[in-house]
Formats: sequence, structure tokens, C-alpha cells
Amino acid sequence: MNRPLILLIFVSLFLFLNAGCERSNGKAESNTEKIPVEISRVSLGELLQSLQYNGDICAEYEVKVFSKIPDRIEKFYVEEGEFIKKGSPVAKVLAITIEQAVRQAEAGLIATRAQEANLKLEYDRANRLYKENAMSQQQYESIKTQYESLQAQVQQAEAGLLSLRSQMSDATITAPISGIIGKKYYENGDMAQPVTPLVKIVKMDRVKVKFDVTEEDLGKLSVGQSAKISVKAYPDKLFTGLVYKISPILDPTTRMAEVEVLVENKESLLKPGMYAKVEVTTGTIKDVVVIPRFCAIENTSLRNIEGEDQVVRNYYVFVVDSNRAIQKKLDILYANHRWLAVKSGLKVGDQLVVAGQNNLRDGLGVAISNVEEVQP
Repeated sequence: MNRPLILLIFVSLFLFLNAGCERSNGKAESNTEKIPVEISRVSLGELLQSLQYNGDICAEYEVKVFSKIPDRIEKFYVEEGEFIKKGSPVAKVLAITIEQAVRQAEAGLIATRAQEANLKLEYDRANRLYKENAMSQQQYESIKTQYESLQAQVQQAEAGLLSLRSQMSDATITAPISGIIGKKYYENGDMAQPVTPLVKIVKMDRVKVKFDVTEEDLGKLSVGQSAKISVKAYPDKLFTGLVYKISPILDPTTRMAEVEVLVENKESLLKPGMYAKVEVTTGTIKDVVVIPRFCAIENTSLRNIEGEDQVVRNYYVFVVDSNRAIQKKLDILYANHRWLAVKSGLKVGDQLVVAGQNNLRDGLGVAISNVEEVQP
């Protein structure tokens, strides 16, 4: 084979291989697709700091009404759910023994007063005769002593009758406060017992939400802080209240303190016994970078801090720079279930990826499909 032919073959082979490489590179380059993402411009905002708890709803005032007389219930004047005014009758208990004692005491008082009236006439006569020296001092003193003793008996009978009448009035049990009859423990004809209440009266114009807080959170709470309350019965409605009582002591068993929030309840929507979620606002962070929590990628790691193993939560986000994704690690100032207040890692004006971040890696090309403004 002559030299020109060999040269021609080598040139042809080189051109063929070069063309194949160019086709391969073009195909690879065409297969590099950009990841579609949505972004939001980072800006300053403010974020409410809050603490969340689970609690129980109780009536503002709750009174159990007892019968002082252990006897059969003659009549109930109220039913569960009815409103009753202070001083109105709740029930009447039979008090036959006391009624008989009252009649007997009244009769005894009448007889004693009659004796007193007769003896007073004799005492007045003896007093006149004694002053006229027509009666000895011994006779006078004897009549005087009898009269004074009978006066004391009258006073004693009057006091006894007054006490019995007071007991008799106890047969009609009245309401000590105005409110709703929350529960009846007896029915007509039942035997009332002093250890079991007749009814429970609750005042529900305002209700209390009680919950326990940890020692760590206790220092963040104070009387007068605002709170939001939600219940399952009204999932789309928020109720507002104020912290009005914080227990001065902690339960030694649970190391927790009880806190109460007072909530207006004019429509009586909140019922004692309901389960409630409470969010207490403890402060406000202003002029800080605030981003949605859902746009951050979270992971946890175990670190040894000051000789103790502690779980550390890390937050990462992606920002877009020159159509490429750049991963940023955040230093978080405060976090709640919806928002993050960023101490460092982002600056105002950054293009924060708020959708599509789970498909990204540092340095990947991106295609911005939408721009959103997200603020708390």
C-alpha cells in the first residue's frame, strides 16, 4: 500500500471520530436539564414569639350546692342547662321532724310567755309592797328571782325557735351564685345526703383554660399576655384571652406549674370539659429576616456540647445566583411551626427557593418558573 493511500485512510478515520465526539458532546449537553423552582425575595419582617400548650376548659366559677338536711327531696325547681339567679330556689327537702320541732317550740314559747306575763303582775305587786315596807326583803327577792329566771327561759325559747326556723328555711335550698345548672345529682323522691351535692352551678360568661408549663417556659410567661384558643368543636374559629393566673409553685412530681387563661364566652360556645389548644404570645422579634419554615431542609445531628450529647437541629436553604442553586446553612434566632427568624445565612434581596428545593444540589442549574412574595 502506497504512502498517499495510508495518509488518506488516517485523515478519514480522524474526521469520522471527531464528528462522533461532537455528536456525543452535543447530546450530553442537550440532556442537561435545568430544575424548575419558585423563588421569593428575602426581606425584613417581624415575628410573634409564642408557646403552644394543650389544656382543659373550666367554668370561671363552679359551685356545688348541698342540702344541710338529710331527708327526702320533695321538689326540684330547676333542670340541667337552665339559668338560675342568685337566691332562687333550687330544690325543697322534706323536713317533717324539724316542722314538728318548730310547732312544739312555738307552743312552748307561748306557754312560757304566758307564765312570764302572770309572774310579771306578781313581781310588780311585790315591788310596790316592798317599797311600802309591806313585804319582807326575802319574799321580794324570791319573787324577783323567779321572774328573772322566767325571763331567761323566754329568751332561751325564742333563741331555740329562731334556730329551728333557720333549719326549717334550710329545707328550701337556694342558689349561692347566678349561673347555669351544669349537673343534677338527684331526682324528685331521692334521699338527699350531706356528702353529695344536689346540683352543680357553673358561671360561663367567661371560662378558664388550664394547662401545665415546664420550668423552662415558666420564665417566659407573665400575667396579662395574650393567648389564642382553638377547640375541635369550632375548627375555623379562634378565641382570644389573657393569662391571669400563674401558679407560684411547681408540682414536685411533674416539675410543672399550672397556668390559667381567662376567655370571654358570651355566646357560651366554650363548654367546661372541652379540650383546647392554647398559643400564648410571649414577645415580638422586629426587623429580622423571616422565611417560611417549609422552604428549609431540616436535619438533626448528635453533638457533644460541654461534655453532654445533645441533639442539634440544622436548617439549610437554597438561593438562586446566576441561574444556579447555592446551598446556605442558616443560624436560626427563633422558630415556630410556620416561620423561621434567621440570625445569619441569608441577606435581604436573596432569591430564596420556596418550591422545588428538595430536587436541588449545590451548583445545579435552575429555571425560575414563578416568583412569590411570602410574609408572615
